[in-house]
Amino acid sequence: MEEQVGQLWHRVITRVARSDYPAAMVTLDSVRRPVSVLFRALGGDGGLRVQSASATDYAARRGLLARIAGLGNKVELAWRDDQALRLPDSLAVFPIAQLNRELYFWLAALAAQTAEPDLPWLAYNQSLTESALARYPGLRPRYQRLVTAQLALRPDLRRLPDDEAEQEQAIRAALQKPGSVARLPPARRPPQPVVLWLHPFPPQAETDSARAPQEDAAAETGNSQCNDEQRRRAAERVAAPERDRGLIALRLEALFGWAEHVKVDRGTEDNEDMEEAAREAEDMDMLSVARDQHRTAARIRFDLDLPSAAHDDMPLGPGIALPEWDYRKQTLIKDHCRLQPMLAADAQPLELPPQLKAIARRLRNQFQALAPTRVWRRGQADGTELDIDAWLRFAAERAGGSHTTDPGLYRDLRVGDRDLACLLLADLSLSTDAWINNEQRIIDVIRDSLFLFAESLAGTGDRFAMYGFSSRYREHVRFQHLKAFEENYDARIRGRIGGIRPGFYTRMGAAIRHASTLLAQQPANRRLLLILTDGKPNDLDHYEGRYGIEDTRHAITEARQQGLQPFCVTIDQHAGDYLPHLFGSNGYIVIRKPAELPRQLPLLYMQLTH
Repeated sequence: MEEQVGQLWHRVITRVARSDYPAAMVTLDSVRRPVSVLFRALGGDGGLRVQSASATDYAARRGLLARIAGLGNKVELAWRDDQALRLPDSLAVFPIAQLNRELYFWLAALAAQTAEPDLPWLAYNQSLTESALARYPGLRPRYQRLVTAQLALRPDLRRLPDDEAEQEQAIRAALQKPGSVARLPPARRPPQPVVLWLHPFPPQAETDSARAPQEDAAAETGNSQCNDEQRRRAAERVAAPERDRGLIALRLEALFGWAEHVKVDRGTEDNEDMEEAAREAEDMDMLSVARDQHRTAARIRFDLDLPSAAHDDMPLGPGIALPEWDYRKQTLIKDHCRLQPMLAADAQPLELPPQLKAIARRLRNQFQALAPTRVWRRGQADGTELDIDAWLRFAAERAGGSHTTDPGLYRDLRVGDRDLACLLLADLSLSTDAWINNEQRIIDVIRDSLFLFAESLAGTGDRFAMYGFSSRYREHVRFQHLKAFEENYDARIRGRIGGIRPGFYTRMGAAIRHASTLLAQQPANRRLLLILTDGKPNDLDHYEGRYGIEDTRHAITEARQQGLQPFCVTIDQHAGDYLPHLFGSNGYIVIRKPAELPRQLPLLYMQLTH
């Protein structure tokens, strides 16, 4: 009975003390795509993802009911760092849903601007606001509506102490006339949150230089299905605790915001309940990271060790040195990666799997319409027979007194030529070992897609090649040889396709650079680089997040400079967060139902090359 009364009291006091408007709530998920488009269209960094911001402590003055209910001590505000634009997971600040929606767009526009990073918070946000309104005057009516709504919710100056009232007056003036307030007056407490501005002190993550090599871990397996669960947290480095308090066990896809698997001294007993452990981590404001000699990440990476030479595929040559783009230094690091071409050593000739034969037959019939046909070439100086139409025109012109030096009176029957070459590069990283609806693995879907793709293109006569790739650190980028341009598609090639298996990680930039070199050597007017993947670039040695994205983008730019046409096919449902930055808005497609990939891939090729 006592517990029920307590729960009832908590619900009542929380409902009474709330200062937001749940009925008018707008979630980030509902506006993520248009907000992302607006942010990039207004000049925001295209490499930044749009993610949820974590709630942070905020020591502003609270009312009595809020203190009793335990509300108002945390706040979600927007901020931007070198990895993402972080916006509140939901907004219910204003009583009208449309205003909450407009607030998302205004924050994106504000974050797209630049200002002196060393400016104080008040001056910094005023500078961003001035820049946004000056460059895009159409935002001014929206801003005025938001300012009016924000001022209506600000605290009453008459009820504040003198120092806080002076501070509040300065904020009101800065909102109404950006650039008019030079500094924020000091006060014992910080002002009430300003939802129209960026965070005054956002959480800061460790820099890459502060990480220890032994702390690197597999933060991502190529699958970004849990991006919405990742929040940036404040962190500090401390001395190692006296005794091991255990490791918070979470799914690899839901690790902390800076993509590190770390020990955490929670001060509670170890718990095998993963959901409870995740909730405990969610409640922590500061994650204290300690460095010691125990490599906890080794347990994660144990199954990713390279197989012995006796059980591995056969390497083709000593390996190829390739550069890599470091976006932080804005330089291409020469010979930074080593790509190793591999050939399946135990692949046996294979017939097409029975379940694919009917689909392959239907696709072959469709693709035969693309095969070059014999066509008449008219207006030739020499040919197999006289072109009657050309001769009649020539005779009429000659009778009229006109003289043609090169009449072209013959026609010749020749075989047409599509003059096309395609290289398909398939992601064979560890994430392809995941299951789709507990029915089929991603690697099996990719294998079937390669089978049907090859069967279809064999019917057109187009020149094509197929390779797969995965990686484990920059020194070992595996480039799986499936079919070269000069090889005929037969049972031997099918055996190689049938033998593909999940590999390691996804160092996409190196694989794209080598594939581009192979494709650029083909004597074709049109050369299509088709990339098949299930997630974004990542590897163990800092090749994750923004670093991997920017290196891949640079590799794609290099491919375009060689006259190639890169195009990405993905089953990653969150690919819209990063693929527009990599391939452009028209350079990729997301297959919403992964099981449909084998049927969709050949048809997509037909659309791209028709």
